[in-house]
Amino acid sequence: IFGVFLGSYIIIVLPYIEPIFPNWKTCYRLPIGSHLAEELVRQGADVRAMVLYNSLGNRDWLDTSDLVDDMEIFPGDVSDHNLVTKAVDGIDYVFHLAALIAIPYSYHAPLSYVRTNIEGTLNILQASSKADVKRIVHTSTSEVYGTAQYVPIDESHPLQGQSPYSASKIGADKIVESFHLSFGLPVVTVRPFNTYGPRQSARAVIPTIITQCLGKKIIRLGNLNPTRDLTFVEDTVSGFLAAATTDKAIGMTINLGSGAEISIGDLALKIINLCGSNNTLETEDKRLRPPASEVERLISDNSKARELVGWTPSVDLKDGLQQTIDWFRQNQDKYHPGEYTL
Repeated sequence: IFGVFLGSYIIIVLPYIEPIFPNWKTCYRLPIGSHLAEELVRQGADVRAMVLYNSLGNRDWLDTSDLVDDMEIFPGDVSDHNLVTKAVDGIDYVFHLAALIAIPYSYHAPLSYVRTNIEGTLNILQASSKADVKRIVHTSTSEVYGTAQYVPIDESHPLQGQSPYSASKIGADKIVESFHLSFGLPVVTVRPFNTYGPRQSARAVIPTIITQCLGKKIIRLGNLNPTRDLTFVEDTVSGFLAAATTDKAIGMTINLGSGAEISIGDLALKIINLCGSNNTLETEDKRLRPPASEVERLISDNSKARELVGWTPSVDLKDGLQQTIDWFRQNQDKYHPGEYTL
């Protein structure tokens, strides 16, 4: 997703995930894009949402939003340079969230990740430079760190491409860095750790656990030992907005994480308890990643976000999971419990 902030407007574009735009502009597929677009509308921004073009005119989760009529929907593809140039023209602020994000699928289609995540980012940077935008907020990922070499992980931690997805995001981050250092483009890179919440894709671990918890007796997962740092989507959105409105953030990379870790196995047990169910856990071979590709441990140092942009997460894990479970209970028809989604 990428977005643009035009004075009081923002554009957000999500390439293969989900899209949105105001006199801010946006696109999205993870929950972040749609929630960010809605929050911008609530704050009075004119939003243009860039959504991946499809013949049915589907706007993904924006089709379910009460605020969609307050946004300008801009169908397109972040890998199309000319279209991105049109989307950004006249915009002041851009939120770039467009990306292919599924790690397992990146093993099957690595070229798609290069074209979307790296070339798509280059299109946004070139278009933004031409449009003389005031700020670009670029979305990175904690996956670029690979398995933690030390904890907590700060922004100086070495980068390691343990999957084609993470390698493509490292490439995107470095292209963004180069445009700031070479051309003075006003960019901020935000690096969310594992964001979760309503509307999230079933290819992510929390929706995978919840949908099976609600619809199956056995919850089938991959490796239960890796740990993750989980951040509720509302907190991630507030981090994006803080990065967009703090001048000291320009040229910086900022972690957005809770600073706490939990193993996948313990996370599943916690969700089972919150669901009030009695499921059992089972490891399924097809869900296991290649051993050297699995990121074993992620836990953020969020002190830079605190000190630089005044951001701290406010939703604890129990409350965030309960809100997420409640949403999935009401939207079970949109998911297919037990199916392994790449």
